[in-house]
Amino acid sequence: MNKLLLLLSLSLAGQAGAATLTVWNHFTGADEVAWIQAQAAAFGKATGHKVNIVSLPLDQIPDKLIQSAPRGQGPDLVVTLPQDRLGQLAASGVVEPLDRYVTSRTDLDKTAVQAMTYQGKLFGLPMFAESVALVYNKKLVPQVPNNWNDFVALAQKNTGNGRFGFMMDVGNAYASYGIFSAYGSYIFKNNGGTLNTRDIGITNAGALKAVSLLNDLRYRYGLVPEGVSSQVAKSAFVDGRLAMVLTGPWDVGDFRKAGIDYGVANLPTPPGATGKWSPFVGVQGVVLNAYSKNKAAAAQFARTLVTSTSQVSFNKAGGRIPVSLAARTQLKTDPNVAGFGRAISAGTPMPNVPQMGAIWGPWDNAVAQSVQRPKPDFAAILRDAQKAIQSGVK
Repeated sequence: MNKLLLLLSLSLAGQAGAATLTVWNHFTGADEVAWIQAQAAAFGKATGHKVNIVSLPLDQIPDKLIQSAPRGQGPDLVVTLPQDRLGQLAASGVVEPLDRYVTSRTDLDKTAVQAMTYQGKLFGLPMFAESVALVYNKKLVPQVPNNWNDFVALAQKNTGNGRFGFMMDVGNAYASYGIFSAYGSYIFKNNGGTLNTRDIGITNAGALKAVSLLNDLRYRYGLVPEGVSSQVAKSAFVDGRLAMVLTGPWDVGDFRKAGIDYGVANLPTPPGATGKWSPFVGVQGVVLNAYSKNKAAAAQFARTLVTSTSQVSFNKAGGRIPVSLAARTQLKTDPNVAGFGRAISAGTPMPNVPQMGAIWGPWDNAVAQSVQRPKPDFAAILRDAQKAIQSGVK
């Protein structure tokens, strides 16, 4: 929306009667705290509404909202919540569907919108997102190859004499999900935006190919030594000894401090895959308390936080990857926004249903077992994981 028109609409809406909004917020960085305070002040000036920002630890917010909202003691808005608790909050009835408050979603990344959608309804306005992507040292890799064989060859060329061509935590299920997805594996089957929690796809043919490839990265290609964790890979990249690493935006601050000239790209399509690499995407969004007495005003404020102008300023404050496509265009010279933005758009939202809690332990353990020695019984490992998951889901 044009900034002038946005301010005009806010001003006109403010004439209908001022409200006092309570907004729970978990930002801890000084610049992001200052950003949300400035947004609240600008909104108040434009509309006459007062916005009180209350800081709480992120891990306390979902349970506190479930307990306090029905008693009328909760906030009007929460800025922001990750989608992994969204299904639980929606099922408990404490968050309001936002469909009637949102007239257009065309500027918002579709993956991010999907992450904030539960059982066909939009329960949060996405504000920022993250996923893993291939971060490469431009001194060692001027440009990432766009096919798997060339990628492996380049990684092997950079391996030896204390240097490494490619690293990732191959035993980490979250980090490796893009490979599973490329081969047609999935956690819960997505049927038109609704997840079928009884249809679990971690033992299908695609899953077998995925764990086999992860095993190959260590034992066939000789790229990822045993004992390599995400922290070990990060340290090697910071030291300039690693050409390419699969990681997320949470690590790039240290890469910049180390003076590494890096780029960010999608991992090439794995060999024989039926689809492209599609990593898990985590999204945080603004949610509206279903018990709020100021829903219209709160929704107004929520919309201002996801405009391209606000998203650009938010990125400048803390480096978060925006979900506004217009904001990404304005920030296209930033390698993090451009690179991770592409990965997010190509990614798969982490399931936002409560049953996801039954997935992580067994699945993570299965992936870790799959790379502990050359060519174990992948099928047996995955079957055991699926049995444990099905038991947990029930």
